[in-house]
Amino acid sequence: MPSHSVTVAMNSTLHILGITGPIYLAIALGYVFTRQGVFSKADMQVFGKFTLNLALPALLFNALSQRRLGEILNGSYLLVYALGSLAVVAAGVTWSRLRLGKTLDETSYVAMGMACSNSGFVGYPMGLLVLGPVAGVALALNMLVENLLVIPVLLMLADAGVGAASGKRHWARTVAQTLAQQLRNPLLVAIVSGFVFSLMGWQLPGPVARTVNLFSQASGALALFVIGGTLVGLEVKGMRTQVAQIAFGKLILHPLAVLAALWLVPIDDPQLRTAVILSAAMPMMGIYPILAQRHGHEGNAAAALLVTTVASFFTLSGLLWVLKHPMI
Repeated sequence: MPSHSVTVAMNSTLHILGITGPIYLAIALGYVFTRQGVFSKADMQVFGKFTLNLALPALLFNALSQRRLGEILNGSYLLVYALGSLAVVAAGVTWSRLRLGKTLDETSYVAMGMACSNSGFVGYPMGLLVLGPVAGVALALNMLVENLLVIPVLLMLADAGVGAASGKRHWARTVAQTLAQQLRNPLLVAIVSGFVFSLMGWQLPGPVARTVNLFSQASGALALFVIGGTLVGLEVKGMRTQVAQIAFGKLILHPLAVLAALWLVPIDDPQLRTAVILSAAMPMMGIYPILAQRHGHEGNAAAALLVTTVASFFTLSGLLWVLKHPMI
């Protein structure tokens, strides 16, 4: 008969696979159904738009509007996630620019792949399985940092690199355009609306609330299915070194940087402490290749997305084991 310690380890492993398994099975289904032609790559774009513009905003609004403002606005969480993400941005830019001699715009997308997590499509479904309703709060806080700080900074850096190469510098216009695009983001609109409803103590009328709830429930499985579908046809040929560096930065350096930030800025809520580490350990956001297309770097970005998403099954399973192991 196996010893007690072996039994505990086996049960712990099965528990972890019970969490990560459904996430990656849903991604695998998206890949298989798209690869077999049941759905097309164009269908994935439509599903992705539905998720980004309706399902996830509805989820964010529900998560925020139904909680007291004090439960949502966690300055320590925001600071930890921002510090960890910016530290990885700095490391990515320094390594790619100074060590590898990449152009500034290419460097920006290397750093973006390392520092911008897939908080909505992968992070929320996994957080929901691990932490329950607090995953919605973590998602909103992550979105604030990513959409108002990290992504705008990197897009402006990429534009600055292209502008410098062509002899044109339009910093003011670039900043204004980037911020305007982000402020029109449905996810941010949902976050702000949720904060307002929470602050004022408002409630949606019954039929409207149930409609919003229906859309929010569609977000989890569909988001994962879309990730799988978008991986069809992506290749890694000729890009292995840079792709491996981006994947290492995203799956290893980012969570380590956030963990270091936690030592500097403690988070009192144990669930939010777990959430911020898990968030940093997610693969990069699904729209990463779309953003990189703006400056012609979508090939590297798509290859990095493929490798990092596949590798994250093992790294996230290992991280969850460490977080839940009785000896920790």
